[in-house]
This record gives sequence, C-alpha cells and structure tokens, in this order.
Amino acid sequence: MLENAFSNTPASERIIVALDCGRDEAIQLAEKLRGRAKWVKIGMTLYYACGPSIIAAFKQRGYKVFLDLKLHDIPFQIEGAAESAAMTGADMLTMHTLGGVEMLKAGQRGVQKAAKERGENAAATLGITVLTSMDESSLHEIGIDRVPADQVALLAEVAKEAGISGVVASPQEAAQLREILGPRAYIVTPGVRPVGVDKGDQSRTATPAQAFENGASHIVIGRPITRAEDPAAAFDAIVAEVS
Repeated sequence: MLENAFSNTPASERIIVALDCGRDEAIQLAEKLRGRAKWVKIGMTLYYACGPSIIAAFKQRGYKVFLDLKLHDIPFQIEGAAESAAMTGADMLTMHTLGGVEMLKAGQRGVQKAAKERGENAAATLGITVLTSMDESSLHEIGIDRVPADQVALLAEVAKEAGISGVVASPQEAAQLREILGPRAYIVTPGVRPVGVDKGDQSRTATPAQAFENGASHIVIGRPITRAEDPAAAFDAIVAEVS
C-alpha cells in the first residue's frame, strides 16, 4: 500500500456514496446509511434539481458533502462560483483542471473567501483530470493524442502548480498521482466497483481494495450501494472488503 496522510483513517470514513438520484430517494438512502457512511456525493442531477437546500439536508444528518459540479469557466466566473458553492457548507468541490492554473487559483480564492465568511475550515478543492468513462479512443475523439495515464499526469501537474487540495481520477492512476502530488493530497477515485460487480459505463476501474492500495485518499461508489437491495449491508460489505 502507498502510505499517505489518510492511510490510518477508517475505511468507512473514506468511502463517498454517490447519490445520483432524486431528492426523496437520496434522503431515504441517507437515512438507511446513517451511522455507517460519513460522506455523500451530490452531483449535477441532485443539485440542479434541489439547489443548496439539499446540502443542508445532508449536513443536518451529520454527513460530509462532496459537491461534484465540475466547474469550468473563465477565472472571474469560477472564483464567484466556487465561493457560492463553498458557502453552501460543502466539504469538497470540483473544478476541471482543463481550465488551467489561473482558473484553479481563482476557484481556490473563492473557497478561501467563503471559509473566512463562514468562520470555518476551507472546503477541499479537487481538480477533475480525465473522466473515468473515457479511454484512449475517447481522448483521441477530442484531439488529445495521449493515453489516459499520461493526460492525467499532465493535468495533475497543473493542479499541483495551482496549489489546490488534490485531484479526481480513476483508481488506475492513483499510484502515479500519489508520486506526483505527495502524501497529503486528496486523490479521490470514482470508477470503483466491488469484486464481482459489473463496471457499467466506467472504463478505467478497480476494486475498493485496489484503489486504496494504489494510494487513493477517498473512493466514490454509487450504484453498487444505492441500487443494492440492502444499501446498508452493501456498504458494510465494502468496508469489510477493504479492512
């Protein structure tokens, strides 16, 4: 295992449950997982439907919130958007590293402004590298003549120069990212599937144990938990698998 600042944190506190569904279903899942999971992910599907109030609903239930809106715009817009996103109480938020160093720095400034206004620690800022649904052919379609691992490494260097908290990438790149970013960086990996579970629309996957072995700080798991007959039992099984 690649040791890092998160290695001694219990697995249950490093698994982020992706709630890519409607509000009522998300609240029901949160109630079923209460006392087990510590993190939930709110993406575009849920946030655009409900707005900031959905974050408050999970914070009131004791969850930490990973707000995954993948911000990408000119630096001026991103500074304001990141400040607004952080003002909701989110604990992590995402921006596309393709926006470049100055855009990422602007997002960091926005988060710091929100932290000062709220009187709390700043949210972690994560740079999206290459989506886990993409493979080499997908990159070629948009004019990027690199294999995913090389593109991820390049974008990780952009995130490092900008001074943000870490990156989001597939678990297959976690080891090289840990080498680039060091032991304290957040390396959050979607595309994680428990043993025996179909990978669905993900291209670059690994098991939860493999992701942590590769140096991930946190892993994101959605459907294997949220669509399970018993979400709490599914969560517990994943914790047992990696513990």
